[in-house]
Amino acid sequence: MASYALAQTVTRWFDANARDLPWRQPDATAWGVLVSEVMLQQTQVSRVDPAWRRWMERWPTPAHLAADPPGEAIRAWDRLGYPRRALRLHACATAIVERHGGVVPDDVDALLALPGIGMYTARAVAAFAFRQRHPVVDTNVRRVVARIVDGAADGGPATTPADLRAVEVLLPEDPEEAARASVAFMELGAVICTARAPRCEECPVRSICAWRRSGAPAPTGPSRRTQRYHGTDRHVRGLLLAVLRASDDPVPAARLDLVWDDEVQRGRALRGLLEDGLVRERAGTYTLPG
Repeated sequence: MASYALAQTVTRWFDANARDLPWRQPDATAWGVLVSEVMLQQTQVSRVDPAWRRWMERWPTPAHLAADPPGEAIRAWDRLGYPRRALRLHACATAIVERHGGVVPDDVDALLALPGIGMYTARAVAAFAFRQRHPVVDTNVRRVVARIVDGAADGGPATTPADLRAVEVLLPEDPEEAARASVAFMELGAVICTARAPRCEECPVRSICAWRRSGAPAPTGPSRRTQRYHGTDRHVRGLLLAVLRASDDPVPAARLDLVWDDEVQRGRALRGLLEDGLVRERAGTYTLPG
């Protein structure tokens, strides 16, 4: 199947089967798309959906978020995990207001210049919000292309220039169609061509999938272990932040001491929060950044 026909087939499947997500709606703003992309990093869609709705209701534009202190962004982030993303979004909103009059830029280079915006996010916003032709490559897309085109079980641990070229040749020349194909490939990898339990019988391109034709061989590299969460420093950081989120007043150290019994680990987690700018200390008390 030619690359254009492949994109067409996957896009037709997407049009009939795509999940109903708010940042994909016609009235979604570029800011809404940017927020969704940051929230979706290492976080399931089911957790992001309600958080995104609350965030956009409170801060529908970058100017609304920039007008509030960064601590409010951390508070609203709640249990999404990796709360430094909240700080990056606040810094990004502030930069958009200062540099672009509060309007999310539509240029990849301008997006890349914003705090906390990497190459993937810049391309995703340019494609999904502004309907531009860019290869938008995440883990799901790498896996889809590796299986269909190369017959490999997965696309490797990180995006490479070769991955970007491999995806770009599959995109239609028309920017609108290319943007639609980009999100379609991503959706296919997220719900059908999954890493552990692919639903091959439901795949719209199963008849031309090189991986399926070769007998669906297992990955050759080391398997990825599911990382435990309970008892890790990240877990303790989350417990400390939960106390600070719930308080409008400075929290004394003695109250944080009750969060976790291991004094060494608790201290290490708290120092990490301070170093990351997620917590501020003053006279033996702790608050979210103002």
